Amino acid sequence: MMHVNTNIPSMVAARILSRNDSRLNLSLTRLGTGLRINTGKDDPAGLIASELLRVEQTAIDAAMYNVSRANNVVASAEGGLDEISRLLTDLEELIDKSANEAGISEDERAANQLEIDAILDSINRIATSTEFQGRKLLNGELDYTTSAVSTTDFQEVRINSAKIPEGGYRTVLVEVTASAQLATLTYAASATGPGTTTLEITGNYGTETLSFGSNTAISAIAAAVNTARDLTGVSASVISATGLQFYSTEYGSSRFVSVVAVEGTFTVTGGDAGSTMDYGQDATVHVNGVTAITDGLRARLQTATLALDVELSETFGTTPGTSTFYVTGGGADFMISPRVSLTGLASLGIKAVSTSSLGRGSVGYLSSLASGQTNSLASGNFATAQRIVRAAQTVVSELRGRLGAFQKDTLETTNNSLAITLENITAAEANIRETDFAIETSNLTRSQILVQSSLNVLRIANAQPQQVLTLLS
Repeated sequence: MMHVNTNIPSMVAARILSRNDSRLNLSLTRLGTGLRINTGKDDPAGLIASELLRVEQTAIDAAMYNVSRANNVVASAEGGLDEISRLLTDLEELIDKSANEAGISEDERAANQLEIDAILDSINRIATSTEFQGRKLLNGELDYTTSAVSTTDFQEVRINSAKIPEGGYRTVLVEVTASAQLATLTYAASATGPGTTTLEITGNYGTETLSFGSNTAISAIAAAVNTARDLTGVSASVISATGLQFYSTEYGSSRFVSVVAVEGTFTVTGGDAGSTMDYGQDATVHVNGVTAITDGLRARLQTATLALDVELSETFGTTPGTSTFYVTGGGADFMISPRVSLTGLASLGIKAVSTSSLGRGSVGYLSSLASGQTNSLASGNFATAQRIVRAAQTVVSELRGRLGAFQKDTLETTNNSLAITLENITAAEANIRETDFAIETSNLTRSQILVQSSLNVLRIANAQPQQVLTLLS
C-alpha cells in the first residue's frame, strides 16, 4: 500500500538517523572531554562510585598535606633541641673542669660560673623562642595537662602520647604490685674486730677504701661511709645497737653495693647468692592493666593510646598500692588519616625544656646550677651537678629520639602508605570515569558511517512517495 499523507519509511529513517546522530555526539563529547561519564545519565552507578572515590582522593590529599605540616612542626622542635643538646655538652665540660679544684684559680672558677649562667639563659631562651607559625614548641605549650596527680605518689609524671576522646579525658591507673628495693648488705656487730680493718666500698658511682682502728663503733663506720656516698653511691646507717646496714643510694636492679674486707675481718650478709655484693630490685608496675617497663622507681609504658614515663615516690614505689590521675588535654594532635577519627589521630607531647624542667626529681634540675643556687660551682657539689647535667642530657636525648621516631615511623610511613593508596584510588576512579580512546574512536567511526547511511536512507524514503505521480499520468 502506498500513502502520500503519511510517509512511514521516512519516519523510521528519521528515528534511526536521530539515534545514530546521538551516538555520534556522545562519542564526540567523550573524545573531546576525555571522560566517559559527563552527566549522570551516561552511567548512574559509575557516577556514584566515581564521586565517592573523588571524595576519598580529596581526603587522602588533605591527610598527606597534614603529614607534611606535622613533619615541619616536629623538625622545628628537634632543631631547637639539637642546640640545647650542644649547650648541655658545654655545661658538662665546664663542670668537669671546675671540679679540678687544685688545678684552677678562683677567678677561673668564677668565669666558668658566668659561662654556666649564660648557658642556662640560652637554654631558657631557646625553650621560649622555638616556635612554628607563632606557636611555642618547647616551652610546655604542647605538653599534656593532667589532674589529680598525687605529689606523695609521684616525683615526676611525663605524658609522651595520649589519645583523648573529644570533650573527655583519659584515666591512668598506676598499680605497684611489687616494691622497688635498694641493694642492701648487713654487718651484725657493734664494732670492728681487733686490729686495723680496711674496707673496700663499691657502688654504682665508684670505689672508696676506708680504714678503721681496733674496735671502731659502727656509728663511726656509718659516718665515714656517708661522707664518701657521692663518690660511691653507697650509704650506711645503724639499724640497731649491734647492726650496720649498707645500701645503695638509688633503687633498682642495676644498682649494687659491695663491701669487701681488704684487711681484717668484716663479714657482711644479705648478698646475692651469699656473696659480698647485693643488687637492688625494680618495682613491678601496671598502668591501666599493662605491665610497664621499670628501672628502680621509674616506670615507662608505650601503647597505641597512651605512652608515659613516671618516677614514683619512695613511699609509693616501695609499698604495693594504686594511684589514679587523669590526662585532661593538651599535647600536639596531628590528623594524619583520611578519616577524621580518634584512630587516625597521632598525638605527641613535648614537655618544657627550660632549666627548671630539665633533670630528674630525685637528682635535681639545671636551674640549681645557677649562681647562688644549691649546686652552683661555689657549693662544691660537682658530682651532683654532673649527675643533673647528665639527667638533663638523657631527657633531651630521649625527647629527640621520640621526635625522630615519630617522624620516621609514624609520619613517613603514613605518608608512604597514603601515597600508594592514592595511586590505587586514582587508578580506580580513572577506569570508571575516563574515556577509553581506542574503543571510543572505533565507536566514532561506526557512528559516522551509520549517520551517513541513515541520511541516504532518509533521502530515498522522502523521494519514494513521488512515485505515486506515475499513477496520475
